[in-house]
Amino acid sequence: MKTHFRPLVLAILVALPAAAAAQTSVTIYSSAQPGSLSPHMIQSGGESSAIPGYALVRQERSFTLKRGRNILRVTDVPANIDATTVAFESLTDPKGTRVVEQSFEFDLTSTDKLLSRYLDRDVTVEQARGASVSTFSGTLVGTRGGLTLRNPDGSVRVVSDYAGLRLPELPGGLISKPTLVWDIETAAAGEHKSRVAYQTRGMTWWTDYNLTYSEPAAGGCRLDVAAWVTIVNQSGASFDNAKLKLVAGDVQRAPVGGRAYALAAPAPAALEFRKAEGFAEKAFFEYHLYTLGRTTSLAQNSTKQIELFPTATGVGCEKALLYAGQAAMPYYGSPMTDRNFGVQSNKKVDVSLRFKNAQANRLGIPLPAGKMRVAKLDEADKSLEFIGEDLIGHTARDETLMVKLGSAFDVVGERRQVDYRVDTSAKWIEEDIEVKVRNQKPDETVTVVVKENLYRWSNWTILKKTQDFTKEDSRTIHFPVKVAPKGEAVVRYTVRYTW
Repeated sequence: MKTHFRPLVLAILVALPAAAAAQTSVTIYSSAQPGSLSPHMIQSGGESSAIPGYALVRQERSFTLKRGRNILRVTDVPANIDATTVAFESLTDPKGTRVVEQSFEFDLTSTDKLLSRYLDRDVTVEQARGASVSTFSGTLVGTRGGLTLRNPDGSVRVVSDYAGLRLPELPGGLISKPTLVWDIETAAAGEHKSRVAYQTRGMTWWTDYNLTYSEPAAGGCRLDVAAWVTIVNQSGASFDNAKLKLVAGDVQRAPVGGRAYALAAPAPAALEFRKAEGFAEKAFFEYHLYTLGRTTSLAQNSTKQIELFPTATGVGCEKALLYAGQAAMPYYGSPMTDRNFGVQSNKKVDVSLRFKNAQANRLGIPLPAGKMRVAKLDEADKSLEFIGEDLIGHTARDETLMVKLGSAFDVVGERRQVDYRVDTSAKWIEEDIEVKVRNQKPDETVTVVVKENLYRWSNWTILKKTQDFTKEDSRTIHFPVKVAPKGEAVVRYTVRYTW
């Protein structure tokens, strides 16, 4: 019996064990830095090895086994599976069933591999000629640049634009999908409920936050905080109706993968913030675990978004203006005595939103790392307009977040060195600094924090100042100033460095 196939379309049957549909649980771990994955890279099907994350997959399946040795073949597994993490366990007879050997077969068939099986064998080639089809038979002696056939009389024909090929039969041993193979020995014949676990590359997740900013008539500012989980699956397999868990935190992995085991029993729940069938969060070891209350499907080569928690409304916030007039300066291992070092001035005043992740502030939820996008309502047409975005790391409850939005348009700064004195023999430097902040708003007073880095040396003393400051760390001080509408505020100070 001859078998017919088109050149680039292979339909190969693989014998499967008698098995019921798998009950699947997927736990996804992410090492993605917020904002590091571009939508273009994901949607263009970039290398799965570039996806910074992995998943632990557990499936419960039923197999019909005979007493003695059995060969099980499972094909619906990811191409990016880590074969060293595969584990099989019979739940029906765990003591009487053992895995003798297991392997992961990933050398998938292709047209070239299939044709290589028929070198020096007789085949029939179809070639289209307009509306008609011509056929040629001969011994296949080459496959490069087309099919090379040797005729019975010894002549050779090269067919480069063939439309079809008829083969004597399909050869055995062809693999059309990645396949897990187990050699299992059992003492109990019949149906075995079993658990299969493995890790796979090509899966990750991160969080996208959508914040809506408003300024109530009572003063201050408020935020509505919505969060969505974005899940990427480029593992090489789809997972239908899966129980989904997400782990937030920096989980250490050894350079060489170990065997995958089921996760330990969950820790006591800390706070459940889900609506029906949403995510529930709880502390888990030194991480946080988010469990979806319903099953979901994760298709291969897909990006899915799921609401992480219901929108938190009315979160109190504070708009913060920060002027850092100096260019970013490194710290060296010796005093910086060059008077021109670090005197370059920046005029932009940064705008940020500061708010506390506390239950008393209508939030109080462990926030996984992600990107926070902020929008504000335009009252003229009731449309939300984008006003800035920033990245956050994993943020625990009761921590304060600072989300930078951009630079103020109507508030500018100016910084200059007024005087400089140095005595290297006496080992001291004195520097006079003046900072001006101008507010060009016609009807709003603003508060600006003037940030100064005392970078010349670690031992310093403020000799003179026009106003009080706060010491943020060993080399940073803040001067908070209020600037009236169409006004200017001036900060002057003298710093002395000694060594």
